[in-house]
Amino acid sequence: MSPSATASVDAKNPSPVPPKNGLDRYFRISERGSSVSREVRGGLATFFAMAYIIVLNPIILSSGVDKYGHHLDGGQLVTATVLTAALTTLLMGVIGNVPIALAAGLGVNTVVALQLAPRMSWPDAMGMVVLAGFAIMLLVATGLRERVMSAVPLGLRKGIAIGIGLFIMLIGLVDSGFVTRIPDAAHTTVPLQLGSDGHLNGWPVLVFILGVLLTLALIIRRVPGAILISIVAMTVLALVIDAVADIPGMAWGLTVPQWPGNPVASPDFGLLGNVSLFGGFGKVGILTGVLFVFTVLLSCFFDAMGTILGVSDEAHLLDEKGDLPGMNKVLMVDGIATALGGATSSSANTCFVESTAGVGEGARTGLASIVTGLMFVLALFFTPLATMVPAQAATPALIAVGFLILANSVRDIDWDDFTIAVPAFLTMVMMPFTYSITNGIGVGFITFCLLRLAAGRGREVPVALYVVAAVFGFYYLMPALGLT
Repeated sequence: MSPSATASVDAKNPSPVPPKNGLDRYFRISERGSSVSREVRGGLATFFAMAYIIVLNPIILSSGVDKYGHHLDGGQLVTATVLTAALTTLLMGVIGNVPIALAAGLGVNTVVALQLAPRMSWPDAMGMVVLAGFAIMLLVATGLRERVMSAVPLGLRKGIAIGIGLFIMLIGLVDSGFVTRIPDAAHTTVPLQLGSDGHLNGWPVLVFILGVLLTLALIIRRVPGAILISIVAMTVLALVIDAVADIPGMAWGLTVPQWPGNPVASPDFGLLGNVSLFGGFGKVGILTGVLFVFTVLLSCFFDAMGTILGVSDEAHLLDEKGDLPGMNKVLMVDGIATALGGATSSSANTCFVESTAGVGEGARTGLASIVTGLMFVLALFFTPLATMVPAQAATPALIAVGFLILANSVRDIDWDDFTIAVPAFLTMVMMPFTYSITNGIGVGFITFCLLRLAAGRGREVPVALYVVAAVFGFYYLMPALGLT
């Protein structure tokens, strides 16, 4: 730890207790004013706050279909999701020594399921996630990650985050059946409708509505593990409803809530290593493939950076300059997590802001991440419990997470500067309206560069942003140029 960081710790803990043993010395538990019991409580709190990803990630990924009509197996996805979260969180604890857990990122998995996979095979799509992870690791190793970070203005970064949040909310509304696509939209100006026929009908939709209300109520009450509590409660309710009511199986969607014969089962590792690194480029072309990799990289890149700094600040681990000592180690683990997520077909893994739940319990070191990682290892053997959760019980979490992303980001946009406010606005609305994160980022970058030029402020735009905007512009012109 740097002298400045030590001074920061000493200011908060004038008389730090000397290390008691090797464990204390390695994780700097006493030095950071913590204790083993606090770290254990913090690790458990973080796990229960983010355990909903065990259910949500398989639902999102299994809802996608690749170019050849293939779905990923739900049980295998649960294993891949849990295993990757366990490995990456343990790595963060051992190498990064910060109380930050990792798992499949919400938002990135929708890119993989709804944008990449439909254009290629699942192994091809996961290969592009692996390449994005390699790119992140290269940026960290060369010291370019911080420089690339500074090239995109804060307002545009926040617009990207908000757009992903709105996109996640729309996914939740559609997957739950609360909102559906109108089958013959050509005869109406409205592309979406409430429920299946313009009205809210059926028990599954009621489960979703109650789940949203319960989730938001628990969050307002600041109940630890609010999202997980809601998922469990709504799953129990769905089990009861399905047992006593006559409900068509398709009304629930992909997952019908039925109690498994045995809640304990051996993990199914069938998806591990099912990756084709460069196969996707042959399906969509070099330029489109590079843009897909860039989209995954960008989504992971800025989300992780904000989460790392936010959690570290709350844990009082930043120095007086606002920097995290040992940041490169943390960023390297994040890059490894992205690549490993692709290699296991669980989608890119990234740092989870729910780690603040552990910090709130007193966690200050990587020992808390070790505890969280071990909890994920234990969860490997209870996959049948996760695979019986219907979308209507899990998707309320998407509404809540989408809201939290928006609430934490919208205030940081300078709405008085139209050269940043307009691109940020277009970025955030284009993502859900075009059902594409790539389109939102592309439109935002292009608009930002053009508006700054129109305002006579072109020199304020980094060259890197001009290059990226030009690539996106060419990408959008490819059909007109006959290049697709």
